Order: sequence, then structure tokens, then C-alpha cells
Amino acid sequence: MMARRVAVIAVLWTLLQLYLGQRLLGFDVTPPWRLAGWLLVALMATAPWLALFAGRLALLPGRTVLSWTGYVALGVSSLLIVFVGAGDLLHVRSWLGTPLFAALVVALTGAIVSAGLWRAARPKVVQVNVPIAGLPRDLEGFRIVQLSDLHVGPTLKEAFVRRVVRTANGLAPDMVALTGDVADGFVPLLRADVAPLADLTAPYGKFFVTGNHEYYWDAPGWVQELERLGFDPLVNEHRLIARGDARMLVAGVTDSTAGGMVAGHATDLAGAVLDAPDSDVKVLLSHQPRTAYAAGRAGFDLQLSGHTHGGQYFPFNYIVRLFQPFVAGLHRLEQMWLYVSRGTGYWGPPLRLGAPAEITLLQLRRA
Repeated sequence: MMARRVAVIAVLWTLLQLYLGQRLLGFDVTPPWRLAGWLLVALMATAPWLALFAGRLALLPGRTVLSWTGYVALGVSSLLIVFVGAGDLLHVRSWLGTPLFAALVVALTGAIVSAGLWRAARPKVVQVNVPIAGLPRDLEGFRIVQLSDLHVGPTLKEAFVRRVVRTANGLAPDMVALTGDVADGFVPLLRADVAPLADLTAPYGKFFVTGNHEYYWDAPGWVQELERLGFDPLVNEHRLIARGDARMLVAGVTDSTAGGMVAGHATDLAGAVLDAPDSDVKVLLSHQPRTAYAAGRAGFDLQLSGHTHGGQYFPFNYIVRLFQPFVAGLHRLEQMWLYVSRGTGYWGPPLRLGAPAEITLLQLRRA
């Protein structure tokens, strides 16, 4: 089944590259430039697949170069597809003529890629106050640092993780919540790169839930590795935090794609709170925001999620809203709050524009 999906995606991707070549090079271009253009189209068609392949081979020579080339090519191509497609739908080509249209599309793509590359690995601190009715005095100002979607792997390495950890520790969190998609690769290959996560400090615990990308590699292995680094993995489980006379329940569910992929990892919100003791506040960690509806019905006060990357870069930060009910930021669902992180790293194209990466500091406040 997976091989069939990959084959379908590969065919569609190749057809899209042919479409780009025809639309951007389908005018009176001198032969040397036409050849160069089609060679670039061929690079965009093949390089992302080579990058994905390289991520699974630890000893492949030039693996880092292949990764950077492939994922930058993926970003460039995705932007070109959107802009060329939009230009065709709006008949911009007929107004401007093909040469000028092609030049504008390439220039706009180049500007976005340049700005996005600069912003990609520079997450900013986002501070959010979460007002909770009836919050006990002992939980007033409780500080949760949320990290999500680090995607350590092909182009994000140990130095990036170390900077994230240093910034997070500087926020003096009471608790750290790591809401999935830690890495893109197998544990033995990336163990050294994620190792700085062990240096995160929080007196009331560091908690981890799986994202969908853990299941593309080795979810049980990553759960075990995060536990070795001092995290408490919540695989459809809960923990009780006591601060003074107040009690806060922290529950976590596996990613919604886990069912059928790893035995015992199917999302189970009811199981996550089974036999849970009484508490003053209930917080759910769930990689995908879609579980918020069920979490609200289950009586949670706050859900922390990621997954969307906020669209990651323009114009996908707007397009993603067509497919996700909650894209980024703080949302109110009846009696529950949902916070969706834009992610601390990035996936695939090393680009961030219009959806900045973030390290989130959430503080509980009495409503």
C-alpha cells in the first residue's frame, strides 16, 4: 500500500514538473537557456526524492549536500507550482505575456526562498496567557514551555537543538511539553543531534507525545530515546502534578495516524484519562489539533498541539486553512482553550516566511 502511494505521488510530482517546464520555458528561449531550464526542472523533479532516500542511509557520501539540495529544490518547486497555477487560473499570462510572467514568477520565488532560508532556523519566543476559570492560587502563573515539530534530521542538527534548549531554559519553565515530530530519521543516526534535549530543566516534569513523523521512522525507538533524555512519554497516559494544594492533570495521546502502525499506539483519549484522580486543571498534549473537539467534551481546560507548522511559508500559511480547522495560536472551544504551535523547526524545505517558528511560553492565569 505504501509503495503504491509513493508511486502515485512520484508520477504526479513528475507531471507537475513537466507542467512547470512547459509554462515557464514554452516561449522563444535560445537553446542554451532552454536546456539549462529543463535541467533545473529535472533537478526539481528528482532531488527531493534523493533527499528522502539519503535520510535513510547513514553512510551515504554527500548525504548532507543531497538533503539540502533536495529540500531547497522542493521548496522552490512548490512555490513555482502555486504561482504558475495561480497565474494560469487568473489569466495573468495573457495580460503580461509569457516572458514577463515567467520572469516575475521566478523573481517572486527567489525572493521568498531567500527570506525563508534566513528565517527558517530562528524560532522566536511567543508568550501566551491562558485564562482559566477557577484556577487555584497555587497554579497562578504556572509556566509551560511548549516545543513542537523540531524535525531534527537532514538540515537541522545538534547546534540548532542546543540553541532551542538554551532559550527554553532561559524562560524558567515549570513544565516542558514536547508535542511530537521530534526528528526525521532513525534513532542511532540522530541520537547525538537530539542529545541536548536532556539539558532541558523543569521542576514539574518534561512530557512528550508522539507526532505523525515518529511513525515514519521508529516510534517505539523514539519514545524510548526521549525517555532516556529525561522526558516522560505519555502514550495514552496521564500524570498528576501537585503544586502546593493544587493539582493539575497532564494527559497525552499518541498521534491520530498511529492506529495500525504500532501495536498499542492507537489514539485513545478515554484510556489516557482512565482512573484519573480528581484535579483542578486538566491539560492534554496531542500532536494534531483535531482532537480538540473530543478533548473539550472530556472536560479538559487546555490542549497543546502542533502539526500544522502554521503553513510554514507563504503562500501555504493561507492555503493550509482550507484543510485544518485550527492553524496557529490560541483558540476558544466552549469551555476549553486550544493552543496550536507553529512549530519550533521545520519539515522539508528549510523555509519560514509568514509563519515564524516558535518556542512557546504559556502561563496559566485566573480568568
